[in-house]
Amino acid sequence: MNNAAYIQLFKLAGPEMLIALAALAVLLVDLTLMRGAPVRARRVIAVLLTGVGGFAAALYLLQVPLRAVSWGGLWAVDPLTQLVKLGLVGLAVLTAVLSLEADYTDHVGEHFALLLLATVGLMVMAGAADLVLVFLGLELTGLSLYPLVALNKAGPRATEAALKYFFFGALAAAVTLFGFSFLYGLSGTTNLAGIAAALRGRGFDPLLALAVVFSLVGFGFKVAAVPFHLWAPDAYQGAPTPVAAFIASGSKLAGFFLLGRFVALALPESGDAGRAALFTPGWVPAVAVLALASMVLGNLAALAQRDLKRLLAYSAIAHAGYLLLAVLALNGAANRPAALAALVYYAGTYALAGLGAFAVAGHVERHAGAAALNHLTGLGRRAPWLAAGLAVFLLSLAGLPPLAGFPAKFYVFAAALNTPHAGAVSLGLVVVALLLSPVGFYYYLRVLKLAFVTESEKRPAGPDAPGNSPQGGENRFGVETAVALLAAAGVLGLGLFPQWLLGPLQAAVREAGG
Repeated sequence: MNNAAYIQLFKLAGPEMLIALAALAVLLVDLTLMRGAPVRARRVIAVLLTGVGGFAAALYLLQVPLRAVSWGGLWAVDPLTQLVKLGLVGLAVLTAVLSLEADYTDHVGEHFALLLLATVGLMVMAGAADLVLVFLGLELTGLSLYPLVALNKAGPRATEAALKYFFFGALAAAVTLFGFSFLYGLSGTTNLAGIAAALRGRGFDPLLALAVVFSLVGFGFKVAAVPFHLWAPDAYQGAPTPVAAFIASGSKLAGFFLLGRFVALALPESGDAGRAALFTPGWVPAVAVLALASMVLGNLAALAQRDLKRLLAYSAIAHAGYLLLAVLALNGAANRPAALAALVYYAGTYALAGLGAFAVAGHVERHAGAAALNHLTGLGRRAPWLAAGLAVFLLSLAGLPPLAGFPAKFYVFAAALNTPHAGAVSLGLVVVALLLSPVGFYYYLRVLKLAFVTESEKRPAGPDAPGNSPQGGENRFGVETAVALLAAAGVLGLGLFPQWLLGPLQAAVREAGG
């Protein structure tokens, strides 16, 4: 590789390099200049450095819109990937702000460095155009998130959650790599577009079907789709709340964007009419099964939950099923631009609502010791701004207008119904999604009933009681409230004016060629 190629690579990977430099700066400053300083001061400095790195990366993304492919086709940059990376940087900065109040570890530098390195992994996933870089992005993200889940050493569930997350992740990575090796053997290339070109027109091949199914395992694990979801409830509940928020938001956004690009670029579409055409590409029935199982299990299991973080985990599984409808709609070049824009819009608005909901869960957990649903009782009177934000997030996740969840579901369902060559499958899945929507509305409404209607128990008196101290009172306007209100404003704004985000997404998809 000559000097010009290296210069182009540095130019294309500038945002990722800035975030990686911020991770090194946070670690270096915390371990040298801030050694011996109070933990609160170390967290403040780490958040400031994270914010500076995130601002620099966002500015780079906004000021240098590029469309290029580098490193022999490994790395692709276009307006759509730039928008997704911008969202990932914003979610990482908001997660860092949430960590200001999270007093669960003294390893401040390691915490923020791992958070930023996970962000780099997610950004690599968004820009990957080759199986090699796809796998590297998945692994960098996973290897950064596994120790983050275990950082709360005082938490009784943190170690168990981290072990489950790690073992399921390791198994998923091995199976995915096995599937990638099959795709390489069948096509002779690791480039996503090259794989599709080599496999186009190929009839039903058991080895291709096996390669596709194995390849989808890693993506199913990343987005917590059934049956690869078993880690999610324990990881969401046992992980420190800011970490769980980032897994539920940033990992979801990057995971679904990568899955969408993978099936759109690497896997051949169904080109013939008829029932047998569903099985020609291999991935259509696999994604349909994942979508159905995720919607059904996620919504029904959420009904039995008694912990807010665990309920949000099963809600995330259900929403993974809805998002897989948009992935299914990518089967067909004519419908692909609308489906891809709907997929990113849904994933982005879900990520914002999910992050805000975990901000509320973190506040409740910090004051009550856990995020059990019964600890939400009377939240509307104790912390009205947080409770209002929680209502916005949950009603948006339920898909009620005028919040962002309503246009998100509408555009996904519309894209799914327009899917060629798989109309009956898509129609059936949309009907199932509509039938399960009242189930989701019920368990979200149950949470809001506790927060606004149910009478709270009499709180203990005295300045040392939880939530009564001047420094830790629930009425104090803290960072969780600020993040929740900011996220709620975004969810409401994108619901009232969906074209604020959908317009740039559609333009970016058109410019990227669908």
